[in-house]
Amino acid sequence: RRGAHLERGAFLFFVCVCVCDLCRAMANSGIQLLGFFLSLIGIAGLIIGTILPQWKMSAYIGDNIITAVAMYQGLWMSCAFQSTGQLQCKIYDSILQLDSSLQATRALMIVGIIVSIAGLGVACMGMKCTTCGGNDKLRKSRIAMTGGIILLVGGLCAIVACSWFAHNVIRAFYNPYTPVNTKFEFGAAIFIAWGGSLLDVLGGAMLAASCPRKKQVSKYPSMASSRSGAPSSTKEYV
Repeated sequence: RRGAHLERGAFLFFVCVCVCDLCRAMANSGIQLLGFFLSLIGIAGLIIGTILPQWKMSAYIGDNIITAVAMYQGLWMSCAFQSTGQLQCKIYDSILQLDSSLQATRALMIVGIIVSIAGLGVACMGMKCTTCGGNDKLRKSRIAMTGGIILLVGGLCAIVACSWFAHNVIRAFYNPYTPVNTKFEFGAAIFIAWGGSLLDVLGGAMLAASCPRKKQVSKYPSMASSRSGAPSSTKEYV
């Protein structure tokens, strides 16, 4: 009876370990999928925010708050929106004539987008739901973790670019020597870029959290050992 109880207990323990491993693998795959889609949405937000010209818009302050033209300025062009509904945009003629902060914001946003796309491709190769990288789970987990770290770097570059641009807008707005009709405030594009960079960082963190773990040796005996090590119930009589 004692041997039968040991075998039954070892079997139940083996089933519990298998179920726990399966649940852990499914949870890890769900986190990877969620991180991938969050990063994908974040990259789309970064691209849209970089293209749009509404990084800063004219502020309606002072005595004359009703104007016929609303001015928008972005990273690539400046636009004028008239009360008749017409939108006229003009691309910046020379890069060298632009402000150094605007050039740095451009460069950081482009670097952030390129690095994020590269990190998303690397993470896709290491995800458990894909067949790239072979069947080695430890290797695929390392690839997914590397892709998540690359996504974190790309998202941080975009956050620095948006924060730097916002700091310059705020400083110019509160500068007493800036004319009232040339003051600007935040536009919709900078908030889209901010949101995209935060989603990019969050998705990269989820992918980086799928770091490989070494297999731990169980302290409990296996079923074979329990069977072989069970005391013999047969007795020899003389």
